[in-house]
Order: sequence, then C-alpha cells, then structure tokens
Amino acid sequence: MTTEERVDQLVRDADPGGLGMVGDLGGVKQALLEDILSESLVRRSVGMPPRRLWVRRFAGVMAAAAVLLSIVPASIVLRGQSEEGGASPIASADAGVVYSAAAMAVAQRNPRLLIDRVGWKVSGLSEFTADFGTITFRQGGRELEMTWYPESGYADRRTDRLDVGPPKSVRVDGWPADLFQYFAGDYAVLVSPRDGLFVEMRTSGNWSRKDLDRVLENIVRVDARTWLAALPAEMVRPPGERAVKVLAGVPLPPGFDVAAFEEIGLGDSFHFALDVTSRVGCAWIDRWQRATAGGDEEAARQAADALRGSHGWRVLRDMDQASDWPEVFWKYADEVAAGTSPTGYSQALGCR
Repeated sequence: MTTEERVDQLVRDADPGGLGMVGDLGGVKQALLEDILSESLVRRSVGMPPRRLWVRRFAGVMAAAAVLLSIVPASIVLRGQSEEGGASPIASADAGVVYSAAAMAVAQRNPRLLIDRVGWKVSGLSEFTADFGTITFRQGGRELEMTWYPESGYADRRTDRLDVGPPKSVRVDGWPADLFQYFAGDYAVLVSPRDGLFVEMRTSGNWSRKDLDRVLENIVRVDARTWLAALPAEMVRPPGERAVKVLAGVPLPPGFDVAAFEEIGLGDSFHFALDVTSRVGCAWIDRWQRATAGGDEEAARQAADALRGSHGWRVLRDMDQASDWPEVFWKYADEVAAGTSPTGYSQALGCR
C-alpha cells in the first residue's frame, strides 16, 4: 500500500463516506476565505501584474447568474461506491428538496463533472451561467479547476494549447480529451465538446502525472440535482441572507435596491462579496456625481463620507488580507472623498 493509499484509508476510517464534505457546513465560510482570498483577481484592472494566471472576468457576468435555490438542501444521502471501495464522497439531495427552475436550468446545461474520490471537495465556484462557469476542487495542497465554455470556442483554444506541445490522449468519464503539460506539475486537460459545451481543466499545486491520471479516472458526470447538492451550503444560500452578513457595517445609499442582490445567484464567498461591494461602491459614486453636478452639497458630502469610511468596512478589510480588490475599491473611493471625479471606475469596479 502506497503512502497516499494509506492516507486515503485513514480518512475513510475516520470519516466514512466522506461526510466531512457536508457535515461541517459551519466552517465552510472560513475555509473559503482562506482558500479563495489568496487569489489576486483584480491586479490587471489597475495595471499591476497578476500574482497568478487565475484572473477571471469578475464583473458583468455574475449579474446574469440569476440562479437561485428556493430551498437549500437540508438532508443529504450517499450516492454509491467509489472505485476505492469506500462510500462515494459525492452526495445528492433527497427527493424532497425542491430547486428553483433557474437553478435547475443552469445545472442541466453545464457539464456537471465531479471528482468521485475521497478527500476532494468543492472550494470555489464563480461566474455560474449556462454557458460559462468555473468550479474549483481541492484536496490538501492540490487544486483542479474546471471551466466550461461554449463549443464555438473549442477549436481556437485547442490551437492555442498546441503551442505548448503535442497533447496526450486521455479520457474523462469516458469522453475523449487532450492532456497538455506546460512544465513539471502544471497540466491542462481539454475535454472534447459535448452538448454544446467543452471543459478545460487546470492543475495548481504539487501534481505528478500519476496524480492527475488517478483523478481523471475518478471524474464522473452526474445529474443536475446531484451536482447542485455537491456544492457547499455557503455557496447556495439565498443571496439575500448572504448579503446581510457581507453588508454588516456598510452604509447603503438612499433608495438602494437590496433586491438586486437576488441576481447574483450561486457563487463562492469571495465572488459574492466582490459583487456586493461593487454594487454598493458604484451606487455611492454615482450618487456623488449626480449630487455634485446638481449642486446638492449635502448628498455629495454623504456619499463622500460613506466612501471615505469604506476603509473600515469589515468585508473589505477581510478581503485585503490576501486580495487586491479592496485596493482597487479604495483607489476610487479616496478620489471621491478628496472631491475628485474618478475616471475609469465603471470598468474597474464592474459597475452596471
């Protein structure tokens, strides 16, 4: 028995069925903050080099992700057996759980690939739409990121990857795929299109080819309900409830439409907090500009004070520990607080 197999056995003995994936929902938020906030998602927007090539279109797309769950799964059942002989870590919602039509429509459209191997958990979910989205899985120091795209972009992406070198043929859930190696431990797997979409997988962390082959053998395509149930509860809670926590201590402009947060839909804690603070910041800047243009000194002062105080917003201070988003936000907030009309903020902050 190899060291890794021994570790897997210990995990199964200590946590039969991999219930740690769903049994400790209270710790998901903290885990997400530690796992996701380490990514620098916005350095590019202000001309700074990205810390990792993991920069995504963090604004605009998420507004289209109106994917809501009418009821968060409250009970979970084991799905089956893994190839290792233990209970599968993949869980599905029981028959009594009802998902919204929007959530089901998007879940039915996307590839719905999960890693059916003990120890792998969903650690990130961003830009969740029918035609584009990214889900990140983690086990220890290794991550596997899966991004789905429209089939129309497959040929160009494969041509780009051929610059890396000739691919190795592999299969993912029985489907043909190409494996590209950039350098030691850095792999990309391009899965052939199916149902109008294709998937690209990227590794991060300490990977060997053997590690990757083992994981690829345990990737399975599941039904929509099973895929939704595999997401941590923090990612699928109703947006209104999540926004209350994010907005603690954050002043809102008069007339601000809190109901707009319902458009955000599914996503991990980082992307949700980014979108919420983006909308609030954009609303305050817009109010300041209108008040300044109209000669309303009181409204302009109120907006300037709110943005000046953003340095004390807990959500931004938490994100500032390992993310550049607060720096971008504060750059424009400070300009308004100083009485300067900001330029380029709409694109940088993802204003709608």
